[in-house]
Order: sequence, then C-alpha cells, then structure tokens
Amino acid sequence: MKAIKITCLLLWSILCIHAEEQDSCVHLKEITVTGLTGSTHIKQIPAPVSIINSEFLKTHQYTNIIDIIAKQPGISQITTGNGISKPIIRGLGYNRVLVVNDGIRQEGQQWGDEHGVEIDAQNVHSIEILKGPASLIYGSDAMAGVLIFHDEPILSPEGMRANIFSEYQTNNGLFNYSVNFEGNKKGFVYNWRYSDKMAHDYKNRYDGYVPNSRFRERALSGMLGLNKDWGYSRLKLSYYHLTPGIIEGERNNETGELESSSGGKHYGKQLPFQQVRHYKAVLDNSFSLKSGILKVIAAYQQNRRQEYEESKNECGLDFMLHTINYDVRYILPEYNGWKTNAGINGMYQKSLNKGEEYLIPAYDLFDLGTFVTVSKSMFQRFHLTGGLRFDIRHLHSHSLMDGEKECFIAFSRTFNGLTGSIGGIYNVSEKLDIRLNASRGYRAPNLSELGSNGEHEGTLRYEIGNKQLKPEYSWQFDAGIDYSFERMSFQLSLFANRIDNYIFIQKLENIQIEDVPAYRYTAGDARIMGGEARIIIHPVRHLHFENSFSYINSVQLHSSEESRFLPFTPAPRWLSTLHYDINTNSKLLDNAYIEVEMDYNFKQNHVYRVNNSETPTPSYTLFNMSAGTNIIHRKKSLFSFYIMVNNIFNKAYQNHLNRLKYADTNVITGRKGVFNMGRNIGFKILVPINL
Repeated sequence: MKAIKITCLLLWSILCIHAEEQDSCVHLKEITVTGLTGSTHIKQIPAPVSIINSEFLKTHQYTNIIDIIAKQPGISQITTGNGISKPIIRGLGYNRVLVVNDGIRQEGQQWGDEHGVEIDAQNVHSIEILKGPASLIYGSDAMAGVLIFHDEPILSPEGMRANIFSEYQTNNGLFNYSVNFEGNKKGFVYNWRYSDKMAHDYKNRYDGYVPNSRFRERALSGMLGLNKDWGYSRLKLSYYHLTPGIIEGERNNETGELESSSGGKHYGKQLPFQQVRHYKAVLDNSFSLKSGILKVIAAYQQNRRQEYEESKNECGLDFMLHTINYDVRYILPEYNGWKTNAGINGMYQKSLNKGEEYLIPAYDLFDLGTFVTVSKSMFQRFHLTGGLRFDIRHLHSHSLMDGEKECFIAFSRTFNGLTGSIGGIYNVSEKLDIRLNASRGYRAPNLSELGSNGEHEGTLRYEIGNKQLKPEYSWQFDAGIDYSFERMSFQLSLFANRIDNYIFIQKLENIQIEDVPAYRYTAGDARIMGGEARIIIHPVRHLHFENSFSYINSVQLHSSEESRFLPFTPAPRWLSTLHYDINTNSKLLDNAYIEVEMDYNFKQNHVYRVNNSETPTPSYTLFNMSAGTNIIHRKKSLFSFYIMVNNIFNKAYQNHLNRLKYADTNVITGRKGVFNMGRNIGFKILVPINL
C-alpha cells in the first residue's frame, strides 16, 4: 500500500511538471496590504504576508471560514467536527492568533477548544494573514499573527447591486444561502446581508455518521455610512447565531459503534449542544485633515455562549462577555520620505457566569496600548519598516461560591510589555526581493489559563488554571526570498522563534475529576523553527501548477525527552494544485476552469508524550477537484456555477490537530477516536443583480 502511495505521488509530480502560475500570483506586485503600517505594496513589506482574494473564496469548498484559510502555507486549524475550527499560524494558536473583523479585534471567548470564530463567511471579501508578531498595531494576542477579514469594497457612486448565493454539500447535507443588497447614492452608502446555513451529521468510512456533528448558522448584518471629500463615517451592525452539536465520541462497549439517540440525516438539535450568539456594533470613521489622516473606531460586542446537556430548554454553562473596543490612529503626511503612523487602542471587558455550571470565573479586564510605526524607501530599492509598542493590561477575577463549595478565589493581575519590530526588504531587481525582519512579541495569559476550574461537554478533560503564570515574550527572526519571472515564481520564508514562558496545558498523571482526565496549565521556554516554500511554474498560457510545502519544529527547551515537543504542532504538509483555465471563445461561458489538488500530510511523530497527552498521527493523502464557469448573455454575467469534490477517494483519516482523535476507542477494530469527513461533493451558484 505504501509503495502505491509513493508511486501515485511520483506520477502526480511528473504529470504536473508543465504548468502555469495562477493570476493571483502573477499580479502579486500590485497587491496592497493594510494591516501593518497602513496601505503598503506587498513588495515593500519585510514581514511574511498571505492574501486570499474573493475569487479563491468563491471557487473552493469549505464548511467554515477557517477551512479555507488552512489551505495557505504555514496555516492550519484545530477542529472539533465541522462547525468549530480554530486557526493555527506556524504552530501557534488560541489567544496567540488575533482575528480582526470590521476593523476591530473579534472577541468571542476564543480561548476554549469549543470556541470557533464567529464570522459569516459570506460577508468576507478577502483575507490578509500576517505571520509572526510583526504587526505592532494590535498588541497582546497577536504573537503568532493576525487574520484580517475585509468586507466588500464600497460601490462606485450611483451604483446599486444585489447578490444571491446558494450552496449544497452532499456529505453532511449542508445547505447554505445568502442574500445581499448594497448601494451608493451620492456618497450615502449602505449594505445589508442575511445568511443561513445548516448541516446534519457528517460521515466517513470508519465511523459512518458521526453523531451530533450537525450545526446551524445564521447571520444578519447591515452598514450605513457617508463617503465624502472629508473622509467617511460608517455604522456597522451584525448578529451571528451558531448552534453546533457537541461531539462526545462515546462508543458502545459491545459493538464499538458511536452512541447516539438520533444520528444521520437529521437537522434538528440533539443534546448536548451549544447556542452561541455574537452581537456587534462598530462606528468606523476616517477624516482627511490638512496635516494627515485621523482614524477613529469605537465598538461594542456581546458574546453569549450557552451549553445544553440535560435539557433543550435549560442550559448548564452560560458565559456572557461584554467588550468595548476603541482605536484611534493618526497617519502623518509623508516627510522627507518617512511615513509615520501612531495610535492608541485597547478594550474593556466584563465577563459574567449566568449558568448553574462554571469553567472560568467572572472577570473585568482593561487593556491599553500605544504604538508608533515608521517606514521609508531608500535608494528606490530598499524599504525599511519598524516601530515600537507598549501595552498594559489589568485583570480582576471575582470569587464564586456554589453553596458551601468555593469554586473560584478572587485575584488580580497586571501585565505589561514593550514590543518592537524592525525589518527591511531589498528589491535586488524587478525579479528578485530579499526580506529580513526581527520582532519582539508579547502575550498576557488569559483568564482560562489563570483561573479555570471545571469541565464542560466535548472537551474530554477537566481544566485547572495556574494563577502564577507569567506573560509570554518572544523573539522572532524572519528571512525570505521572492523570485519571479515570466515563466516561474518562487517564494521561500524561514523563521526562528524563541518564546519565554510558553503556556500550554498538561495532562495530570492518573488523576480524574468528575470522571474525566484532569489537565493543568503550565509553562516552559520554547523554540519554534520552520518555514514555507512555494513554487509556481507557467510555461503555457492556460495551465497553472503550484506547489507549497510547510514545516514546523516546536521544541520545549530544558525538558525531558517525553516533554520535548510542544503539543498541537502541525505535521509537515505538501499542497499541490493543477489548474486549467478553459478558453471557450463562447458567447455563453466565461472564466471556465477545472482544478485538481493533492493535499499530502506527512506523519507526525513529534508529539507531547507526557501522560500520553498526544499520540503520533500517520501520514495521509487527499485529492480534491473543482470546476466552474460564469454563464453570460450579451457579455453580462447571469450567474456563476461551481462544482467541487473534496476527498475524492473517500480516504479515512485523522488530522493531527483533530481533537476528536482522542475520543473513545472502537473495541472491535482497535481504532481510537473519531475520523474526519469522507468524500464531499459541493455545488455553488452565485447570481449578481445589477440595478
């Protein structure tokens, strides 16, 4: 079997040796990035950045927005079924990855395994991925990097447009539709959208239907604003509601089958499940002044997460999180070639426990940061970027008594950190760029790491916090080479990251609390090294061939052999794509294409072995395919249609970062845990209506 796999991989490489670069890479030099020091051409940025454009989002299949991000080099995800995914950037995740949506940091209790990213994927037009702590604008929690979600650009004046989107996926019966209406009338701009998505249990070859992997997602958003010569002012309101089932992975001790009261093709709620609601209001302003540009953002977010275990009408855990965000930035006029951006931002949070069960204490948090960034282009080829930031965060945790039982003890902690970044990119020629960057990162421990004391459905563990934890500090060095010419493009990004007081959760030996294994947060010094390579060849006009490879080595320093490797380290990965643009010369079809993708995940033996916390994961290969076209009439697009197949050969596999691989063992087959989704065929249709 192994020989067959190797042969298939070799044949794939030989088959694809003559191919061409995708358009998104051909025009790489024209891309503008907004997440570092303002709007900057990507050829002037020393830190590694990835861009996902709207066309890529439309032509690929995913069940949530993090699925599609995980296809980028150096990016992966921790999953719990299909409804909940958490982004991982170069081996770092949870509160080390900051998510920015509608111009502010998204705050939704992202510290937990069962807590995903509460964003409507249909409301995302493009995504910027900043790798490493080089983004000084965002402060604590951006140690690994930042995901910036951009919405649809404002229409041109006197424009009006509607869009209707629908999607169906066969494996889990996912049905998704979204309706959007937007316009621009003499500078008065508006945009609203409603999206609805539902899915029943997914299935694979080994488990059949996975009980309670179903979910329901609904989202409503609206924007009103003014675009004038003095700048703009926009009010954005949004509501997001996710109802995911909680997969427990329990099996019948006689048959080995996954236990369920009702499974398969049912869309209704089944115990246990969650209700997650996220409300958000953002006032985004930009003023063009004689002496520069002033940007002011104020926002309010409310995130409520309820878990239902025994009854569909009464929840056990009930977290409510209130967040007020503020962000003031001033972009000074360019002076003697220097571009300067200064600002102050932060947030106030108040968390409440409103249920009868508890995992973390209620708390109040105040966060404040100030920064300055500068950039300058010298000799027309060398571009220098750098800056400094100082953060302070105060956290106060409240005590809680449940009868005579003391669940939480009140405590207060104050953290502060000075961070910085400096780097440069040298445009050796139009074809060759060399990048170097050094950055200092900082992250304050979150309340879960400090004060957890409880277990909730789906985590498969009882978590205990550690009040003595110190902030994480990192030094990261990045180096990269970009080389492109008419028929080939090559990118290489290497990094080395040293983290002091790296915080992670450790399984306690032979200790169970409330019939589940006990885990406690601890810390140690870490070193993470690796990189990404990407090569794109294009000898013919319509055939595109792209390969990317990612590798991460995460080590805990000064530790024993069994605790040497850090937990949740992604396996090395090779992603290969063959894309053919079909030149039909037709009056009916436009932008037709067909694409085949190979996704090879290497085995991962570098695991955290203390008390069997992690287990190795074997290698596996997935093949995916997609095709699509625009249907036109009189040179106008009537609609776009796409068909996609993921996991064509119905491979039974477990991703190393799939938390369900640690669920119960099948006593008949000896296989441990729940497997990922099997073959999945998807259909998308997008209808634009210009009014």
